[in-house]
Amino acid sequence: MIRYLTEFEDYLKNEKSVSKNTFESYMRDLRKFLNYLTAHSVSSLGAVDEGILNRYIDYLFDDGKSSATVTRSIASIKCFFQCMIGKGYLTENPVLQIRMQRCYKKAPQILSGAEVELLLNSPDITDDKGIRDRAMLEVLYATGIRVSELIALDLDCVDLNAKTILCRNERCARVIPLYPQAVCALERYLYLVRTAYVSTERSQREPLFMNLNGKRLTRQGFWKIIKVYARQAGIRQEITPHTLRHSFAVHLLKGGASLNDVKDILGHADISSTQVYSDVLDNQFRNVYNKCHPKAKQSI
Repeated sequence: MIRYLTEFEDYLKNEKSVSKNTFESYMRDLRKFLNYLTAHSVSSLGAVDEGILNRYIDYLFDDGKSSATVTRSIASIKCFFQCMIGKGYLTENPVLQIRMQRCYKKAPQILSGAEVELLLNSPDITDDKGIRDRAMLEVLYATGIRVSELIALDLDCVDLNAKTILCRNERCARVIPLYPQAVCALERYLYLVRTAYVSTERSQREPLFMNLNGKRLTRQGFWKIIKVYARQAGIRQEITPHTLRHSFAVHLLKGGASLNDVKDILGHADISSTQVYSDVLDNQFRNVYNKCHPKAKQSI
């Protein structure tokens, strides 16, 4: 994959003569896309099809990317495949099969309170892995952090006495409270399980959540975990690791939290990103009204 990236870089500079900003954006988009392919065991460009591209679009949205960013990413990938066709590596561009309206943000998937309880209670807490998984799910729903932020948490990010976690990303750091059940799940994991996972290779940054080999848990690893528990919980809709973040936001707004408070907790840079959750509530209330009000279905 590296050589394709090098050839695309040359194509943008010498054949397309794009601006510096466009060049950097396209290369950044392509690196992210090729990393995604590698992480999902796609070793050949010829294997990339409409299904893989659609799943990548879902992945970008689940990672909190805006519609504009997703649209630009698809344009970058389209340009890349055009380059590969020109150099004789491929004969057709799979991006041409993608309907661009798919790149406009869809309504977030939301679990009901009952579904969240079923999901959180799915791990077997008589088992070490189940104890770890229950702690991760509780922390996600307690804080609304992104999965990338969850797996990036270090041991020193947890303050059990204050019942908070410190979440850091490239833009900001925020301290988020934990509800009592999440604190209990974390205590159980830290005191009963985590020491068994710790690798003999120590470093300055000690990951909070690890895999069975004592390494920091990956996004792909957590994706598999939540899929398993969703099936066990009998949740029919196809959920992603971001579903608990969406559910957290909507449930807070339902409980009376302000849009600005939810924005700050989620770590959104702009309130327009948070507004989508308010729109979900508006649609839910409208649907209830239309279904239940005795005069809602009368015509005039």
